[in-house]
Amino acid sequence: MKRFLKALTLALATALLSSPTFAADTASKVVAASDIKWGYLNPLRGDKSPGAADLWGDRTTDTATGMLVRFKQGFESPPHIHNITYRGIVIEGQMHNDDPNAEKMWMPTGSFWTQPAGEDHTTAANTATNLIYLEIDSGPYLVKPSTEKFDNGERPLNLHRDNIVWLNDSDLNDINVDGVQTTYVWGSTAKMNGSMLKLPAGFAGKITTDAKEFRAVVIAGTLEYHSKEQQKSQNLSPGSYLESTGKFTHSFANQGDTAATIYIRTNSKYQVD
Repeated sequence: MKRFLKALTLALATALLSSPTFAADTASKVVAASDIKWGYLNPLRGDKSPGAADLWGDRTTDTATGMLVRFKQGFESPPHIHNITYRGIVIEGQMHNDDPNAEKMWMPTGSFWTQPAGEDHTTAANTATNLIYLEIDSGPYLVKPSTEKFDNGERPLNLHRDNIVWLNDSDLNDINVDGVQTTYVWGSTAKMNGSMLKLPAGFAGKITTDAKEFRAVVIAGTLEYHSKEQQKSQNLSPGSYLESTGKFTHSFANQGDTAATIYIRTNSKYQVD
């Protein structure tokens, strides 16, 4: 009996030490644009390649990933395909992404596009600085020749900023701040989805989430950010990134004179107050 009780006590102690606590189930991360470490999208091409930086995930492995990609003025890729579908959001500059024979449609900050796996296309940049957020649901992210093109059943989407339909706070039950707008760009609110949130000048409020995955990237404007895990407020400029797991509150203030836009990827609804 003594051996049994000793073994039971040891087992319970081990279980208590190894069981996740609420604090362990709730976590966050913030990366300011100024702290991002840059590499190359295609390291073999060196400075001839667009710059790239993973914000989360790993684009070289079989996993979902979100990354920043920057292009020099005048960049235009040869026709090519990708092995996987990706989404792109313009953060800075003007970008074109379409069939090789399509006329240029320059998409400015806040524009959104999807590029299906296997579809032949080119990508071009038009201004001195060009920056996008690029997201994949699985990897690795590879570039392949047009001769390997295939039809995976998906169709591309080029959504110019001027064609985006924004919903106002009065249209939605989960936004309770005047002047806040949102638009859904992919997925379903019942599962993983992507949306953009526009926070007006003077905004001071919070986003509350209880998601297994909540990721956000600043697309336009600058926001002052604070959370319970941050020792002090941080200024987040375009390209900055934050994430959280579990029940969490992200506090933002827009002290600029124009609206700020953030892109949100999550598998759950969120509340804006």
